[in-house]
Amino acid sequence: MTDTLQIPTTGALDLVSLGALIHRFDPGIIPFRKATACQIHVSGGEFNCAANLADCFGMATGIASAMVDYPVGALIAERVRAMGVKPFYKHFQHDGATGPNMAAVYSDRGFGIRAPVVFYNRANEAAALLKPGDFDWNAIFGAGVRWFHSGGIFAALSQTTPEVIIEGMRAAKAAGAVVSFDLNYRAKLWNISGGHERAVAVIRRIVENVDVLVGNEEDLQMGLGIPGPEVAAKSKLDPSAFFGMIDRVVARHPQIKIVATTLREVHSTNRHSWGAVAWIGGQAYVSPTCQLDVLDRVGGGDGFAAGFFYGLMSGERPEEAIKLGWAHGALLTTFPGDTTMATLDQVRAFARGGSARIQR
Repeated sequence: MTDTLQIPTTGALDLVSLGALIHRFDPGIIPFRKATACQIHVSGGEFNCAANLADCFGMATGIASAMVDYPVGALIAERVRAMGVKPFYKHFQHDGATGPNMAAVYSDRGFGIRAPVVFYNRANEAAALLKPGDFDWNAIFGAGVRWFHSGGIFAALSQTTPEVIIEGMRAAKAAGAVVSFDLNYRAKLWNISGGHERAVAVIRRIVENVDVLVGNEEDLQMGLGIPGPEVAAKSKLDPSAFFGMIDRVVARHPQIKIVATTLREVHSTNRHSWGAVAWIGGQAYVSPTCQLDVLDRVGGGDGFAAGFFYGLMSGERPEEAIKLGWAHGALLTTFPGDTTMATLDQVRAFARGGSARIQR
C-alpha cells in the first residue's frame, strides 16, 4: 500500500468520524402507518463506520458530533459508549419544547415485493447547527489519529456543516491522517438545502481534501456531477460502469488514491446479490459475489466501508481488504439495526468463502 496511500502506523485513535448521530425507529416488517411498537437503533452514516471498526474489528475510534442534553441525547450517548466509540461532542441544551433535537429516522423493513420505506424528521437538528470552531481539532488529533472520515449526509444538513467537514479534513491532513469521504448522496436532504447544483459545488470543495472516496455509480454522478459512462452496465453487479467513471473522477481530483463501493442487485427486499469493487492506485479489484438473505439492509454500505478501511489500516493486500469489507457488509444485513453484531472471526471466515453451516 505504500505506493498508493501513506497510512500512519500508530495513533491514539485509529479513526475519527465527523457526522450527525440519529435514532431510527424500526417497526420491523410492519408499515409505519400501522406500527404499534418500534425498536430504536442509534445510527448515522459516519458514526456507523466508527462503531463497526470499534465493536467488530477492535480498533480505537472516535466520533465528533452534536449532542443535545435531554433524554433522547442520553439514549444515543449510551449506545455510543456501548459500541466503544470515544465521543467528542459539541453540547446543546434542549428548550423543553422545540429543540434543538437529535434527528429521527423512520423506516420499515419491507418484505418480499414490498420495498423498505425511509423518511426523516430532522427539524431543528442539533448537528445542522455545527459550525467551524466547534471542535478543538488540535486536541482531537494531538495524540495521533490515523484516519479521518466524514460523509455526504452530514454535508447536506446545512450551510455550515460542509465547512466543518473541510476544517476537520484540513486539520487531519496537517496531522498526517488519511482522509476519507462517503458520498452517500441523499436527494431528500439536498433538495431542502440548495438542490443538486449546490450539492455538486459543495461536495467538489470537500473532495479536494480526500484520499479515499466511497460511492457508487449514482453517487459519483449525482454528488460529483460526473457524467455517466457511455456503456451501460449489463447488471447492477457489473463493475464496468463504475470503473468507466474512475478516470473522470481522478482527472478532476488527482489526489484521490482509492475509490470503492458496493454492488447490489435487489431481487426482492429480502434477496440481494452482493459484491464490491475498488480502484486502488490505478488497479481494479473486484470481490466475490454472494446471494444475501437480507434481514435489515440499512447500514450495509457503512459495514463495507468499515471492513475495507480495517483491511487497509491493518496492512492487508488490496484484494484482501476489499473481501473483508464485502464480507462485513454482507453480514451486517443479517442483523437488525445499523451497526455491527458480527465478530472478526465471522468476517474472516466469510471472506475466505465460509458457509452458513451451523457452528458447533
